[in-house]
Amino acid sequence: MEAFLTLAEESHLGRTAVRLRLTTARVSQVISALERRVGAPLFERTSRTVTLTPIGQRLHDDMRPAFDRLEAALATAVAAGRGVSGVLRIGFVGAAAGQLPVLATDAFAARHPECTVDVHEVQMGEALERLRADGLDVLIACLPLTGPDLANGPVLLSEPRMLAVPAGHPFAERGTVSVEDLARAELLQAPCALPDYWREPGSPRLTPAGRPIALGRAAGDLAEALALVGAGQGVFPVGQHATRFHARPDVAFVPFHDTPPLDWGPVWRASRANARIRAFTDAAARSFSQSSPPR
Repeated sequence: MEAFLTLAEESHLGRTAVRLRLTTARVSQVISALERRVGAPLFERTSRTVTLTPIGQRLHDDMRPAFDRLEAALATAVAAGRGVSGVLRIGFVGAAAGQLPVLATDAFAARHPECTVDVHEVQMGEALERLRADGLDVLIACLPLTGPDLANGPVLLSEPRMLAVPAGHPFAERGTVSVEDLARAELLQAPCALPDYWREPGSPRLTPAGRPIALGRAAGDLAEALALVGAGQGVFPVGQHATRFHARPDVAFVPFHDTPPLDWGPVWRASRANARIRAFTDAAARSFSQSSPPR
């Protein structure tokens, strides 16, 4: 299409070849192939110029608007994929994650003032659904969030894991707890709060030593989970930020001594990656590599 329309405009094989960065022979081959497909000559050729035949003129008149629309559509897609403008929708889960997009947005806005960032808090149970339904562009949550459709960005914040227990529980008197201690309590359930080997669908609900973990009620968010803990309904693993943002007189927080840290960072749909998301995660990573965010 491009070769045909360019030749119709230039009326010269050599100039057409220069514009398309092809050889004259290649342009001639493309036009000949198109003429064979149409079943009739599209150009009248002389030693100096080429001009459209009546069939070629009609094809040109029909094709030109469609080709222009195709180019405009491609330009729009390129702008969306490479341009850093418009609106970027960021969701976060929990108070610790809430600090991250706010701080990252400042760094991002300084580099890309033409892009607006909307930050929203989402509940643990709905976070991935919102992301997968295109309600969010980026989700700040505990990492990793696995799935063939998900891409995980850099870790922006790491914090120790702690176990929330009722204030009168025997664990509350201890300096630390172990993962093995979970076999001696009822573990409340909620998305994003548990390590992968505790919460992966279909995996055994066992400690690393193979002891069964009794699963209790499911909580929709951290506040509900801590309310259940305070009422003596079970225990719940959290990040260290809970001791600052969710302190309660009926809940004690005991650090684990044998778990990896809880990592927080950006997650997005791999098929929706674009320049805005790449620029935001880059700005966030640069910002948090240069300073320690508050906890």
